[in-house]
Parts: sequence; C-alpha cells; structure tokens
Amino acid sequence: MVGRPGKFVGVQVKCTLAEMQNGKGYVCSVKSNNKRYRAGAFDFLAVYIIPEDAWYIVPAKLIRGQSSICLCTAGTEAKYEEYREAWHLLRKASGIGETTEEAVSEPEETPMGPGFARMQAAMNSFRHYLEKGGRVQR
Repeated sequence: MVGRPGKFVGVQVKCTLAEMQNGKGYVCSVKSNNKRYRAGAFDFLAVYIIPEDAWYIVPAKLIRGQSSICLCTAGTEAKYEEYREAWHLLRKASGIGETTEEAVSEPEETPMGPGFARMQAAMNSFRHYLEKGGRVQR
C-alpha cells in the first residue's frame, strides 16, 4: 500500500530476470502461488526489471486475467512502455504531493518513502551480485 491517511492504493510488487525468447524484452508473472490474482486485489503492478534497472508501474485494470505480461522496449510489442518509470500514476492515485494540509510530500529521490528505498537497495544489491558472476537458474 502507498498513500496518505484516508487515501491509499494497493501495489503488487514483482521483479524479473526472465528474458523473452526473442530477446526483445522480459516476462513477468502476474500470479501468486500459481494462481491469478482476483479482480481488485491491487490497483497497480510495480515491476522491477533487474538487468535493465527499470521500473514499470502498470494499472491493474490493464492486466486483469493475465498470468504474465511481456515488458518490451521496442517494436509493436512495447504495449506497456508508457508505464516505464510512471511514478506519477502512484502519486496521483494516492494523493501524494497534493497541496492540502493533510498531504504528505515525499522526496523525489525516493517517491514511495523509506520502504521503497530499502526495496530498491535490495534489488540493486541482487543486480550487482548477478553482474559479478552470480548465477540464477531460469
């Protein structure tokens, strides 16, 4: 969940290393315990693509019923490219940055606060491990 008192949105966070067979993007599972998420389980899917050091913030309504999505950066398959680093969608939906007395603004470096910073540090550490010779079975 991200937001401020009285205005929250649910975010399902995933990461992926799984390259598409054609090498033009990455596949991300949109399941939990091998079952698709029920409608309304979350508002946004946040996917971190480890080899690209890139985040996608995809509205849940665009992926409902799918068991996986393909995140491509080129060609006609680049269906979700407009959602790359789309942190503004979370800020808008959760009211972060609104100009009311109740609003809580977050620093731009960590748009989702300290929890987000910890998660990003963990992802960067894992990415570094892989770049230095660590191996992950696919």
